[in-house]
Amino acid sequence: MDGTDSAQAARWVWRCGYGGKGRAHAERSRAALRADRRRAGGGRRAALVGGRRRRGPGLGADDGGRALPRRVVGRGRAPAPQVRQRCDRRPRAGRDDRGRRALRGRRHRRDAHRGPLLEERAGRRARRDLGALLSLAPRVAHRRTGTGLDTVDVSEVRPGELLLVRAGETVPVDGLVERGAAVLDESTLTGESLPVERPAGDAVRGGTVNAGDPFELRATNDARSSTYAGIVRLAEEAAAENAPFIRMADRYSALFIPATLLLAGAAWIAAADPVRAVAVLVVATPCPLILAAPIAFVSGLSRCARRGVVVKGGGTLERLAQARVLLFDKTGTVTTGRPALTEIIAADPGRHEDPLLLAASLDQVSPHVLASAIVRGARERGLRLTAPEDVVERAGQGVRGTVDGHRVSVGKASWAGRADPAWLDRVRDRAAARGAITVFVGVDGRLAAVLLLRDRVRPDAARTFRLLRRAGIGRAVMVTGDRADVAGPIGRSWGPTPCTPGCRSAGKVEIARDESARAPTVMVGDGVNDAPALAAAGVGVALGARGATASSEAADVVVTVDRLERLAETLAIARRTRSVARQSVLVGMGLALAAMVVAALGFLTPAAGALLQEGIDVAAILSALRVLGPGRDRAPRLRGDEAELVRRLDEEHRALWPRIERLPALADAAASHAGQDRDAAMDALSGFLADLEAHERKDERLLYPAVARVLGGSDPTGAMSRGHTEIAELARRIGALTAELRAAPEAPEPAGDLRRTVQELYAVLRLHFAQEEENYFVLADVHDPAGP
Repeated sequence: MDGTDSAQAARWVWRCGYGGKGRAHAERSRAALRADRRRAGGGRRAALVGGRRRRGPGLGADDGGRALPRRVVGRGRAPAPQVRQRCDRRPRAGRDDRGRRALRGRRHRRDAHRGPLLEERAGRRARRDLGALLSLAPRVAHRRTGTGLDTVDVSEVRPGELLLVRAGETVPVDGLVERGAAVLDESTLTGESLPVERPAGDAVRGGTVNAGDPFELRATNDARSSTYAGIVRLAEEAAAENAPFIRMADRYSALFIPATLLLAGAAWIAAADPVRAVAVLVVATPCPLILAAPIAFVSGLSRCARRGVVVKGGGTLERLAQARVLLFDKTGTVTTGRPALTEIIAADPGRHEDPLLLAASLDQVSPHVLASAIVRGARERGLRLTAPEDVVERAGQGVRGTVDGHRVSVGKASWAGRADPAWLDRVRDRAAARGAITVFVGVDGRLAAVLLLRDRVRPDAARTFRLLRRAGIGRAVMVTGDRADVAGPIGRSWGPTPCTPGCRSAGKVEIARDESARAPTVMVGDGVNDAPALAAAGVGVALGARGATASSEAADVVVTVDRLERLAETLAIARRTRSVARQSVLVGMGLALAAMVVAALGFLTPAAGALLQEGIDVAAILSALRVLGPGRDRAPRLRGDEAELVRRLDEEHRALWPRIERLPALADAAASHAGQDRDAAMDALSGFLADLEAHERKDERLLYPAVARVLGGSDPTGAMSRGHTEIAELARRIGALTAELRAAPEAPEPAGDLRRTVQELYAVLRLHFAQEEENYFVLADVHDPAGP
């Protein structure tokens, strides 16, 4: 190539937007480039003329708007004048002109905004709004004055004033019970589901709910100094103290961008050709960073939503994937959050009246939370309740009325009737050992029975903690406001789980801060008192199906279904999402770096690099979409007819559980002296065993094959089938002993053997039913945690 051809080639290289090497023509080339830009400025967008889309003057069009054909110019020759004019507006094959760079820059800016927009759309609920917490705060108070009762704003209450708290109202400020007794629901502050009685002179905290009759309160604090206001302040401070979180894409971009610029600059300097630098920049695709990672996390959010879990943003999902410590509340989190009837202790087993039937019939008209639990327990046991008469209820004592001609009293021991003090002490010790609350039932002035109620542990709690440990949680701590003798056994039932009892809101916040300072921490709760700790932890998880709205608003993750197992599933989804996002980013960046090296060596033109860059983008996005597909985090599920089968068997379990709980009493009655009580007990045993045998046959014939197909393996239900064999053997022995006892009513040996065998069956059935519900029924998401 001679000098003239070189100068002309350099000039047209400059005009096409790549720059040139000729110094003599540099200024003239720049002037021509500026003139081309002025001519092309008004025609970069297509115009719609006469209903047809036409190109305006500019790139790839002549002055009349007609598209220009592509021409090939021979090497070493200057383009003809007509081709020169077209070259100013139309890029040559294999090259990238000014307009394409501008469009590429616009596309990169659009892609750079697309990632945050995806996460913003998926995380619109990602705010720590304490509006719900404030909305639960008391607004008004009823103040006693010399002229009567005035309703004033709670901010006007001053210490020392006498207030009236009506039934069902929230206590406006902290104070002392003036006279009588107050029955309070303190679950909003302590998380404890059972009501608490406060006699005259006891301190009452603002924010609790009056669950009994109206009572008078002597204010000791104003509204700003009340306990509830302190919880709101704790939540606000904890939310404000959270440190910013550095996203995974940000960390990788800090390395990728400088490496790209250095490689492009080195290629330009080494080859003395800016085209190589352009090729390097073209293939340096940012899509693995700005699209692949957000797509992976949005896909993870979608999977969580399908499982009934709302995760407020991709950042929350990424923090959850790094969690190593779990803090959890007891009441409403690992327990059902409402009392349930667990045991009936009869004072005189020889009485013919059913104390539960009489107590539940009377409690139908009582608004007390324990009354609802007693009525629910009676209906679960298939009892037909009757309407009570002459009902009288006294707050803090109990309810009294007439049922089927009997005078029935339900409540405290002193209210229910006369009883043996030694027997009362034994019953109270038994209830304390089991963490249960006692409700005494009196019939015709005598104490007939004691009903034990307690907050049951969720059936899926043990399995959830096993899955959490498998997912990487190394430390789990129970933080609860309950007593140590109640919370301790629950924590120890799942292994070496530390327990911190007696914690109030401030104590939970301190524990959350300390644990978060050492390792990524998740806090799980459901009550108003948990809201500050949920905001203070790295990730707050609220069980929102029956929990407080305030905790749901303060949390980062809300489980909208009443299943604790969803927590373990969400953690597994988060870890898989983060793993797939990292893989997609690294694969995309690795391919981009390899293409950049090839472009820097001169083996890749800008146009070919653009096509390769699009392929890398598609590969990274498809890799990120793997989050939606099956993975190791996806648990087996029963669906369709098999799920409906589990629902029917679950209903049979609910009907059989109360009858299982009656087995110890039936064993005692069957071992008693011959008479009507023994005959009735043996008849009840025979009817129960017949129903149990039919249920076990359905399990073995229908449920277990379906579960085996889902779980896979050689014999996944073998252990449970062995349980059926043991149950069948015990049932056969009970039948034989019953027949022997009917034939020889006075023989002592069959009576003792029958009692021991029934107790063995009771223990085996409790274990077997719990295992089925924990391992099999959860596969269809049908079990009610409030059930037995």
